[in-house]
Amino acid sequence: MKRQSSFFYGWVVVATAALGLLFGAFPIVVFSFGVFFKAYIQEFHASRAAISLAFTLHNFITALLAVFIGRLADRFGARKVIVPGLGIIGLILLSSEAMGSNLWQLYVFYSALGVVGGATTSVPYGLVVSRWFNRRRGLALGLMMVGLGAGAILMPPLAQLLIARFGWRAAFAIVGCAILTIPMPIVGLLLRETPERMGLLPDGGWGANASMSPARQLEGLTWREICRSGTFWLMIAAFVLMAASVHACIIHLPELFADRGASMKGAAVASSVLGLAVLVGRIGTGYFLDRYFGPHVALFIFVNAALGVAVLWTGSRGMPVLIGAFLVGLGFGAEVDLIAYFMSRYFGLRSLGTAFGFGFGAFILAGGLGPLIMGFAFDHTGSYRVPLAGFFVATIVAATLMSRLGPYRYATRKPIAKPV
Repeated sequence: MKRQSSFFYGWVVVATAALGLLFGAFPIVVFSFGVFFKAYIQEFHASRAAISLAFTLHNFITALLAVFIGRLADRFGARKVIVPGLGIIGLILLSSEAMGSNLWQLYVFYSALGVVGGATTSVPYGLVVSRWFNRRRGLALGLMMVGLGAGAILMPPLAQLLIARFGWRAAFAIVGCAILTIPMPIVGLLLRETPERMGLLPDGGWGANASMSPARQLEGLTWREICRSGTFWLMIAAFVLMAASVHACIIHLPELFADRGASMKGAAVASSVLGLAVLVGRIGTGYFLDRYFGPHVALFIFVNAALGVAVLWTGSRGMPVLIGAFLVGLGFGAEVDLIAYFMSRYFGLRSLGTAFGFGFGAFILAGGLGPLIMGFAFDHTGSYRVPLAGFFVATIVAATLMSRLGPYRYATRKPIAKPV
């Protein structure tokens, strides 16, 4: 009998997705926004709240279109969504060289990124990876998110360097060129939608009739059934509260750090520490989700994020601020993993792209409102302490909601043995 290779192509899919996320919209648009903050204030002569509105517009539009992106991926396949998205994002970033000094142009720029950015986020990639893995889905999603964590670590200091040497417009253009030449062809060549199309089953299982078993992919609730589920809305409420809190801290971290006596270089270091925490949160969350009940893992992570917000709230300087940033980053790093994993375990794969898109959209929308609230509060009070106190309460409520989730509807299944 023919012996199967011990290597499972699903790990190539995970690596490809990680590379795509590394060069996707989020590392340059979201994680590096704080690094661009001072340059924007000087260029557009605007307040912190006015600059934060550009980020809010981006997140609002991305959130509104996330369900649409998920439905497209469910229907046509993720690769047909991702590859054009990467191309358009690259071209939009290149167009920054033509931007003037009017604030409305910054708003248009970030709005355009929001329209297409969802196609390069974890929604379509998470759908593909979830189809390739069942028993090791948590780890696979976590490793996929390493790309996003790596982007959070590398992009802020890289953007800071490019801004210092060439200006903020050229920084965007250089990243746009990189997106067009690196991830776009690789994703188009290596990403495969399902293991069945290669005669495989999830987690490396094998079967001659694997390509003829689409029923597994259709297992799960319809989008209409998901919308009527109380569990779904309980999750959304928890994710919204956490997203608003951690995004507010992440986006304003460089300014918060600078307000306490740090240099711009030190502020960029704080952003990189946060990115390291995101990376640890990605891998660690995926690893533990495969071994422990997901809501218990989420509760632990959310409580730690609350502690991080509390540390930032106290007004500490130096190392305590870095520790607070690290704990907040853990929460941010885990949340998208949790959304994808929980949607697949509680509602199945049938409408995963749509459900994940809605959850991710709510996450992004709340993430856009959080920094805006933080900016308005600072402009009116001259301090970040009041909004940080509110976000501390929000993270505690989110942790409490996680403790109310019931058992999985679609738990892991036993592996299918390979023939010898």
